[in-house]
Amino acid sequence: MPTWTINITGKVQGVFFRKHTQEQALQAGVTGNVRNLPDGSVQIIASGSEEQLQALATWCRTGPSRARVEAVDIQPSDDQTFSGFTIER
Repeated sequence: MPTWTINITGKVQGVFFRKHTQEQALQAGVTGNVRNLPDGSVQIIASGSEEQLQALATWCRTGPSRARVEAVDIQPSDDQTFSGFTIER
């Protein structure tokens, strides 16, 4: 399955971005993980079909209601296999 690394910048920490990302990923059938980065951004590593990944990426451009997304950077990654979608702490 294709794997993407998605980095989201803006006001994306402290607004439940990771929790909402997990919900969206599970709804879309995407596996992987999401974590906060020290620079204030959020990073997602996601595996799924192109359509599933595109659905998650589209949601990331707005995120949850309290977020203010400034940029979404998507890079293809080496294919990975995950069992579910986790929030990394």
